[in-house]
Amino acid sequence: MPAVVTVIVPGYDVAEWAVDALDSLRAQTLTDWAAVLVDDASTDATGAVFDEAAVRDPRFEVVHHSARAGLGAARNTGIDRVRTPFVAFLDADDRMTPTALERLVTTVDRSGSDFALGAYVRLRPDTAGGYAAGHVQPWVSAATDPARTGTTLEHHPDASGNIVAWSKVSRIDFWRRAGLRFPVGKAYEDQIVAQQMYTRARAFDVIPDVVVEWRERADGSSITQHKGELPVMRDYLEALADGIEVLDAAGQTRAAASRVRLILAMDLPPLVDLAEEHPDPAYRRELGAFARELSARADGAVLGEPAATALAAARLW
Repeated sequence: MPAVVTVIVPGYDVAEWAVDALDSLRAQTLTDWAAVLVDDASTDATGAVFDEAAVRDPRFEVVHHSARAGLGAARNTGIDRVRTPFVAFLDADDRMTPTALERLVTTVDRSGSDFALGAYVRLRPDTAGGYAAGHVQPWVSAATDPARTGTTLEHHPDASGNIVAWSKVSRIDFWRRAGLRFPVGKAYEDQIVAQQMYTRARAFDVIPDVVVEWRERADGSSITQHKGELPVMRDYLEALADGIEVLDAAGQTRAAASRVRLILAMDLPPLVDLAEEHPDPAYRRELGAFARELSARADGAVLGEPAATALAAARLW
């Protein structure tokens, strides 16, 4: 049976978790999938794990980068190899829930929309040395619950808070028609692509189902766990700002306002906590400048206590 969806699985030095990710694909209730495994010049056994998977299961195709190019480039490598009607993403240290592909592909296939997105949860280290899935967070629920078919940002601006690549299944012709590519050489590369998807789609669907368990690595090696590093923080703020700019340029004022409120409530407070103890004053200056810009945009908005406290602190820098 020909595959209907290709899952792009990039990985760099994730051998410890890659088997878990690939097993979650093998466990899918929708079985007519293909996967492009992109080894981004790993220095550990990631490439060997990918090669072994392809030997055992012809649905896996492996591509090895000769030099490390980054997550965005690895995803673009996979996109260029898609020959199925639909495309999805799964990072090689995360897990896809068993019905994820079936629910997302069926939803978007029936609706005729350009893509569908679902909910996700954190997969955090537990006391037994393994990982346990958490609960759906409020901002994730706001984007995906209740289910909607054939919606747009005009009708559902809070969808803009779902900015991860791996929560979605898309029509590959939408990617090509809309000219979508991941930025290369930047962290948090999916933020701007997500907003481009929302603003360029004719329509999209949302489902409340948890489709991915997003791993918070016990060793702290994930890029999302390095926001205390100045270059990482710069990429993070740039991605947040660029995403808002995409919404502004498309005239999506309600979605841009929703995004600003969410960044103030969720993204800003932990960064302020890091800044208060950071040894480099540039970290505080740049975060403070970003916070002031957001504050001006959010003038008059009702903010919760953590956001208001963090914003007040950031304005001092």
